[in-house]
Amino acid sequence: QAQLVESGGGLAQAGGSLRLSCAASGRTFSTMYVNFVGWFRQAPGKEREFVAAISWSGSTTYYADSVKGRFTISRDNAKNTVYLQMNSLEPEDTAAYSCAARVLGGLITSWGQYEYRGQGTQVTVSS
Repeated sequence: QAQLVESGGGLAQAGGSLRLSCAASGRTFSTMYVNFVGWFRQAPGKEREFVAAISWSGSTTYYADSVKGRFTISRDNAKNTVYLQMNSLEPEDTAAYSCAARVLGGLITSWGQYEYRGQGTQVTVSS
């Protein structure tokens, strides 16, 4: 059974950086026939929101307006890992960040439409 495992969360100061990783275990993203891998986040008391997504083949990336220009999503096919580089962090970025993989269909920003979903890693940004 394929699983997604996030890592790299932690505490950062405003203006700082963190890099999150999302690795597939049990199977590779390719053998899972993944089309897109996305990052989502959920802050306490708020709904989960889309952050960024990348196609597993090709070069398509997509970002939420709130992170555009500050966050960069990338992938390493050889390492079977997707990264989220987060720069210029703001206290409003504090949330649990989770990755998800979508097999069927195109790019979508709805968490429930991704077939594989990770447990998440906490990011806390202090002012």
